[in-house]
Amino acid sequence: MNVQLANVISDVVGETGQKILRAIVAGERDGQVLGAMKNVRIHASVDEIAKSLQGHWRVEHLFALKQALAAFDFIGTQLAECDQEIEAQLKRLEVHEGDPAKGKKRSRPRNAPKFDLRTQLFKMCGVDLTRIDGIDVTTALAVISETGADMSRFPTEGHFASWLGLCPGTKITGGKVMSGKTKRCANRAAQALRLAAAALRTSQSALGAYFRRLCSRMDKPKAVTAAAHKAGAADLHPAHQGPRVHRPGPGLLRAALPPARSPPTGTARPEARHEARPH
Repeated sequence: MNVQLANVISDVVGETGQKILRAIVAGERDGQVLGAMKNVRIHASVDEIAKSLQGHWRVEHLFALKQALAAFDFIGTQLAECDQEIEAQLKRLEVHEGDPAKGKKRSRPRNAPKFDLRTQLFKMCGVDLTRIDGIDVTTALAVISETGADMSRFPTEGHFASWLGLCPGTKITGGKVMSGKTKRCANRAAQALRLAAAALRTSQSALGAYFRRLCSRMDKPKAVTAAAHKAGAADLHPAHQGPRVHRPGPGLLRAALPPARSPPTGTARPEARHEARPH
């Protein structure tokens, strides 16, 4: 059809894109009418959208678009059924009562389940895992689905980090460390923690400051692994054992550090150093 809708609307599976595409399949061809369906958050004007919708309405292309929309609706139905099944299984695992305390407002991931997953995880684990820096509901669900709510099988944080495959390697020969590279491990929980750690680049938290500090002095993959180790072994494992200790933000961490000494502006004369030396 030679329609360039993606040039003016970044997300064609959003509200505006879906309205326009479904109107095209229904038979609408007027660009002004289609452009008037835009949401107020769309920066492009109606004329710009209408100009991007000038194309050749060939029958085979319209049929392919109709098939694509039908497949999109089918996948959406399947995802809704999966959400219902996940919610039912989580309710079977509830062992705690109450609701989690009100936390900071976060953006909702598009692929997140449509039900209140944060409350369900709290009733299953007894703690709010999303209060850990960098851990959202989807990451917590991915980790809990691999480890379970009972973390007693991992006696220490080191055992948990070793199982995740996020601990440094210990290849030592003759007392000399040959390699500290982490082992290859197809662990889904570790993959989820790595993705969460990579998103800490702009986080205004202690873990975000830690990740940026690591990125300044090492390769980013190594920094991601180290941040995932801290988020998983140092935070996620103890969170199951009891209330999590609050971590200060990067501003408080900088305030707690001693002030940096300014470099000397000049070199003192030898006689001045000699005079200032105590006898």
